[in-house]
Amino acid sequence: MSWQSYVDQQLVGTGNCAKAAIIGHDGNTWAISAGFKLSPQEGAALAGGFNNPMAIQGSGVMIGGTKYMTLRADNRSVYIKKGATGAACVKTNQSILIGWYDENIQPGQCSSTVERLADYLIDNGY
Repeated sequence: MSWQSYVDQQLVGTGNCAKAAIIGHDGNTWAISAGFKLSPQEGAALAGGFNNPMAIQGSGVMIGGTKYMTLRADNRSVYIKKGATGAACVKTNQSILIGWYDENIQPGQCSSTVERLADYLIDNGY
């Protein structure tokens, strides 16, 4: 399965993520859903947050030019929020999964979908 298939079928296709992306540990985009904006600089800053969670705890995270408040950050997961929107970001051995939710999706549905796919990829060496 291609990285784009994971985004389209396993994240957005579930209905639990409005938009999604998979980026490398360097922040470069591997796959992204239509209409989701994530610059290389934003990806790199998010990726750096997994190595230094305290850096994004106070400053937040930018995605698509919008600043999100960091709810949780550790070396595996980063959860961010702004109003009724937000994202669950989970690091695997080779990538970072980003599932974004809007006001029509419960945050817990989005985070469990992203975490579950991350567990699958980690279990399979990715």
